[in-house]
Amino acid sequence: MMRLPWFEYRAPRSIAEAAKILAGEGPQAMLIAGGTDLIPNMKRRHQSPRTLVSLRGVRELKQSNGALGAGLTLSELVNNGAVKEKYRGLWQAAALVATAHLRNMGTLGGNLCLDTRCTYYNQNYEWRKAIDFCLKKDGEVCWVATASKRCVAVSSTDTAPALIALGAKVKLVSVRGERELPLDALYNNDGIDYLSRRSDEILTEVSVPAGWTSSYWKLRRRGSFDFPVLGVAAAVRFSKDGTVEEARIALGAVASRPFLVPKTGEILVGKKLSDDVIAEVAGAVGSRAKPMDNADLDLYWRKQVTPDFVGYALRELRGDDMRAMRVRIARHALG
Repeated sequence: MMRLPWFEYRAPRSIAEAAKILAGEGPQAMLIAGGTDLIPNMKRRHQSPRTLVSLRGVRELKQSNGALGAGLTLSELVNNGAVKEKYRGLWQAAALVATAHLRNMGTLGGNLCLDTRCTYYNQNYEWRKAIDFCLKKDGEVCWVATASKRCVAVSSTDTAPALIALGAKVKLVSVRGERELPLDALYNNDGIDYLSRRSDEILTEVSVPAGWTSSYWKLRRRGSFDFPVLGVAAAVRFSKDGTVEEARIALGAVASRPFLVPKTGEILVGKKLSDDVIAEVAGAVGSRAKPMDNADLDLYWRKQVTPDFVGYALRELRGDDMRAMRVRIARHALG
């Protein structure tokens, strides 16, 4: 049986109080909301914080007017009709995270800050010790790319690609003040130092621009309770005649960070989503996917199907009925 290490537990009632605790405790303190990622990591000794600062009692983080509070659970996002109508790609991403039980606990902020994953890292302490520890935790070698000086553990958040495609921004709060940054700037392409959020900062809210039509497609081995091995998010602004005025496509689970694919907008702007245009964009996006051999399913096949998933997302934005394909590919009707 894997047991939690000893820790102190603090339960602030406001963002200001939580920020003061973080500042006082220093890097040995960690935030916890739903705990669906942190608690298993603590049991496997990936993280052993001295103090846990719970955000579950901070009502300010539950807001959903104007901006989405980081403390909203994934189930609350899925059950929010306004999110489904205005930010459908985000709604789809949230609905495809794990199981209903975990979505009831996991939060938007927690999913955005999800730890990177790797076959050699996401094991219990004894397993990792038996093969010698990896670069991400306690070791000196990346067992995926032994010559690499950088950890290549992969980002596995579903909501981040969807929100990056939508042009979302996040607010970070500490005792030093507030700062806002584009969501894609929250991530570093480094499996260990994967967030630009400082240890004393709290991700409090996500602001999402209106006017986009969006879609998110997830590849995973199992129909539920599984992390993505590929995530494709697309967002488009259409003119009245269906011409693309602006477009953004983001990829997840193919690098240590979710990222916006550059220049795809240049291909799409001023055009309609014809089959030829979709094929051109899908090929361009697929060339940017560089999955590593540290997650489920064959990495070459995952790269090969990336253009297909881009095509699914864009066809859905065009208005094609993709429900049967979703059931077959994603095992989720998403009605």
